[in-house]
Amino acid sequence: MAKTADIGSKRLISLAPDTWVQWLTGDPTARALDFPSGEFQWVARATDVLLKARSPRHGTFLIANEIQFRPDARMPWRIRAYAALAEEHYGLNVFPVVVNILPPRFHEATIPASYHSEFMGLMAHQDFKVFNLWELDAARVVEQDWKTLLPFVPILRGGDDRTMVGKALALLRADAALADMETFLAFFATFVMTSEEVHNLMRWDMAMLRESPWYSAIVEEGVGQGRQVGWQEGRYEERTEMLLRILSRRFDVVPSELAFRIRSLSAESLLQLVDVALMASSLDVVTAALASLAAEPGNGHGDTDLPKIA
Repeated sequence: MAKTADIGSKRLISLAPDTWVQWLTGDPTARALDFPSGEFQWVARATDVLLKARSPRHGTFLIANEIQFRPDARMPWRIRAYAALAEEHYGLNVFPVVVNILPPRFHEATIPASYHSEFMGLMAHQDFKVFNLWELDAARVVEQDWKTLLPFVPILRGGDDRTMVGKALALLRADAALADMETFLAFFATFVMTSEEVHNLMRWDMAMLRESPWYSAIVEEGVGQGRQVGWQEGRYEERTEMLLRILSRRFDVVPSELAFRIRSLSAESLLQLVDVALMASSLDVVTAALASLAAEPGNGHGDTDLPKIA
């Protein structure tokens, strides 16, 4: 059985909670106390983390953390509700924070940092802090060994080279508690390095990554060597076409025979093959994996054997 990778938001923050609190608040005297999220059931999402903290200046307060792969236009409404419910539930001041991992798809897109509405003479307003990881200096993260941010080094400012990624990798490997973070670092390294370079430099356990809370978001991003390839849940035909798109983006041309064989796979086998497609160094690797999957029971050949998924 594949080992699971606990690389959700709470796991990342818990690697160095005091450092996380000090980075977000800008207060070097602030300290993390605990995670009360388990008793606060509002939403069940891997990106939501409620953290209790304390500082001499501000006393005890809550940090409502939202870690997103890309900026979300709906975030102001979410933060408004989350902050208000947390404040009411615990009777503590709330410091809402949004951490965006990747920039918006369109460079001109505005990244919201507040909620505001006026209706029938009534006004509601909620500010929140926004941190964009692509603006954070990779050298600073490595030099200060910010454990929580080490897996993101390849996408930080100045982190897009083998030397910087290697330094982050060495720091992760120096701490046994960070073993599962290497998988996450490897994924982001594919944004700035070839798949072959990533394999030569570090381990990448895709089965382990698939078990993580963020796997669906990671696969939807589907980025290899800086190119979006995407993967969305949906009907069987849509999954098939998305896999073919991944292959065409990575290897330019997909032979018609290979495309025909892909269309004869079961939905489960398609999902396994997308893992291979994201990592493979050549189309031959994908072809070999396809041959193995096609031999499994339940994978027929020809249109009459195609499974139908609503």
